Amino acid sequence: MSGAMKQEIRTALLDEDLQIEAYHFKGIMQRFPNHFHEYYVIGFIEKGQRRLTCKNKDFIIDTGDLILLNPHENHACEQIDGQTLDYRCINIQPQIMKKIVAEIQGTEALPHFNTKVIFHSELVSSLKELHLMILEENKDFKKEEILFFLIKQLIEEYSEPLSHETKIELRTEIQSVCEYLENNYTKTITLDELSHIAGLSKYHLLRSFTKQTGISPYSYLETIRINQAKKLLKRGVPLIDVAMQTGFNDQSHFSNFFKKFIGLTPKQYMKIFIEQ
Repeated sequence: MSGAMKQEIRTALLDEDLQIEAYHFKGIMQRFPNHFHEYYVIGFIEKGQRRLTCKNKDFIIDTGDLILLNPHENHACEQIDGQTLDYRCINIQPQIMKKIVAEIQGTEALPHFNTKVIFHSELVSSLKELHLMILEENKDFKKEEILFFLIKQLIEEYSEPLSHETKIELRTEIQSVCEYLENNYTKTITLDELSHIAGLSKYHLLRSFTKQTGISPYSYLETIRINQAKKLLKRGVPLIDVAMQTGFNDQSHFSNFFKKFIGLTPKQYMKIFIEQ
């Protein structure tokens, strides 16, 4: 094992009070393929430089830059300076975000952040303090105080007016393909089937789907499988069963695939929720 590998740290924790996940990656070189999450991601680069591609736009992100991703927003990132990455983020489920917004605004709604990267953001120090408190399992209410002030400022400065509808309106034929993928992700799906559902040639389906969603149909399917796997892992379902229930042939294929997208092995991810 090389020295670089020894220093690699991948930590994840669920804060029981806030019901928010915190991830800490240190010394990693991993490239993350195009995918999306069902939750908000608020993170920052502690050290390193990366190329972030989000909704087909490229950003060069550096130490001290804050990243804001909405649910279902496709993104990919990779190292560009040959150095390792140190990164911290919190993940907020939409139902938890609604409760936070209700505390701040008095009405339940989901913000839609229109800025993906806040360069050299002064909010990084607040996010880092919150992140450290979560990882240290600190119980002081200061943690919640920081969270509310942080989200309030992000909403005021970087979001569109609050609305209950944040999903992009897709054309009917593409929506039908999305729904088919969401309902049949455990099966072997062919491009012929998707082409038939959309009423488009295979190539036109690929082009139209990618243009409207920002992600290819197969990447969309992979993301659905990962999101379903996470739900099963949260409940403590054995890894072999999770692999089978999410359309994978075997556990090792599933484990490699999961780590490629999430940065954690399925076992590391399950530990966040199962081991107290």
